[in-house]
Amino acid sequence: MTTQTRHAERCAVLLIAKSAFAAAPHADMAAIAAQVVARHPDADVRFAFTEQGMPSLRGALASLVDQAFMRVSIVPLVLPMEPGFHTWLRKAVRRWRSEDGRPWPEITLAGHIGQSPMMADLVAGLLSTARPLDLADNPKALIEGSLVPAQKRRVLVCHGGPCSAAGAGALWCHLRNQQERQKLRTSGEGTMTAKSTCLGPCNLAPVLQVFPEGTYYGGVTETAIDRIITEHLLGGCIVEAFAYRPTGRKQRLRLPAHPTHSH
Repeated sequence: MTTQTRHAERCAVLLIAKSAFAAAPHADMAAIAAQVVARHPDADVRFAFTEQGMPSLRGALASLVDQAFMRVSIVPLVLPMEPGFHTWLRKAVRRWRSEDGRPWPEITLAGHIGQSPMMADLVAGLLSTARPLDLADNPKALIEGSLVPAQKRRVLVCHGGPCSAAGAGALWCHLRNQQERQKLRTSGEGTMTAKSTCLGPCNLAPVLQVFPEGTYYGGVTETAIDRIITEHLLGGCIVEAFAYRPTGRKQRLRLPAHPTHSH
């Protein structure tokens, strides 16, 4: 029996959280995954992050597609659950599948963790571990200063309602991971990234804006972000295929002139 055949007869569980900025969240997710494996030894249990951190949700799904699993069950470990979370997750996964071109396993999505009937027992268990909170002042923290960032460029990723529903969280994840991979803070003129509230052109969602030019980009995908990084942030040239100018008239979302797909 081949490895691919064995995987095709099994199911994978993908635990997802929002962000991981350090090693501790990865260790926490790995510990949760180990507990799930102990309960379901026949399942391949992994974890991913939807905003910042590796592996990204898109990358984890691509890896599972490579291994030809029969089914992948996504379990969001997210509290609080934003109303549009499941909506944008479905849209993002559907888009990634259509761009991939390979056969995908069946994707299932677990419900709202906050509505689990076991939540009260979980909270009770956590309360049993409560310890006094250290509220003593830290003199060193009070006197330390901060460097003013020298980066010239800023990228704002809209997280207003329409953009969040269109997958802004996954795009933020891709941008932040690329920022780390390509050392964007120190490459070229230097780039800082940040989430924002509504940037305005909601019908062009998902939207991001690049400064100092103030360029609006709409209908953004991971492929668009890769081009914006290479051509605009590092090369200084606006990517016209995704750019929208302030014409004073309403504009509709358009397809890029020469769309490309990434796997």
